[in-house]
Amino acid sequence: MADSVEEQQVLYMFDGLTDEEIAREADVFGPLTASVRDLIEVSLATEVDSDDVRRAQEHIEAAKALLGKQTRPHPFGVRWSESGTKRAWGNAVVGLRNAVAPPVEINRDPDGRVWADFELGMAYEGPAGLTHGGISALVLDQVLGEAAEHGGAPGMTATLTLRYRRPTPLGKLHAEARIDRVEGVKTFVVGHLAGPDGVCVEAEGIFILPRWARSADGSGAVPAPGSA
Repeated sequence: MADSVEEQQVLYMFDGLTDEEIAREADVFGPLTASVRDLIEVSLATEVDSDDVRRAQEHIEAAKALLGKQTRPHPFGVRWSESGTKRAWGNAVVGLRNAVAPPVEINRDPDGRVWADFELGMAYEGPAGLTHGGISALVLDQVLGEAAEHGGAPGMTATLTLRYRRPTPLGKLHAEARIDRVEGVKTFVVGHLAGPDGVCVEAEGIFILPRWARSADGSGAVPAPGSA
């Protein structure tokens, strides 16, 4: 979380891009991210000989040099477009430009439910053939946070309590969450992660709106940049 006004301005910013400009950026960076994600997967699965591995590494080093010609000195942060669309493209769960992200595409229902159907490959393995428990926590933290925001009571994670009911397989999974209640700047959210055989992990989270994001009277969130 940004600690100073200057950091907030860099990491939480209104960049004024149009929807068309954002779509063009997505068309460029989305496929790049997908290729890097595929590279992670195939590097785990490959059984080629050492000469092919070395040749592949040469190509990867060349790509790193090309992409590294111009970089920013700080994380992507959160940005708002001309129309008020929020972009968290560096996010480790839903980031369009983050190959570490599974990725998870969030859906929001009018009744307040937030959910996602996604697939985890071998890059997310913990116990043999199963999803790492920390990855389950990562996804649930994001989904519960999205539910808090969708319900109009956003915040940073204060606590995340998990109950691992059964091993979480790799492959196709479902996560969902909804707000349980709101108490001032605290939002209580419940959710779960499920596999083909049922619920694997249950979660409860408390999300607190940071002071710098509250309205003048401290009672709620200030409007997002560009949303007024």
